[in-house]
Amino acid sequence: MQSLASILPGLMRELGLEERATGWRAVSEWPALAGERVARHSRATDFRDGVLAVEVEGSAWMHELGFLRRELVRRVNDHLGAEIVREVRFTLARGGIQR
Repeated sequence: MQSLASILPGLMRELGLEERATGWRAVSEWPALAGERVARHSRATDFRDGVLAVEVEGSAWMHELGFLRRELVRRVNDHLGAEIVREVRFTLARGGIQR
């Protein structure tokens, strides 16, 4: 009899869910990936089809993070150990960033 822990990775891969699950790690681990300063003004909210969605506190932060986009993609993928995130898409947060 096989344990669930030994079956789950293959099942996730077979169902095409492995990449999506790995991408969601970027959402949950955004504060560590982005760094303290950036994380105070942004929040990752979604991962879909290689795109990490990040809400940003104000247009000034959106503009600044636009310059860091490639670095953030590289940092996230390095952390995940795979080229999962192709793009980081920034949107303005409604009502500010809540922690």
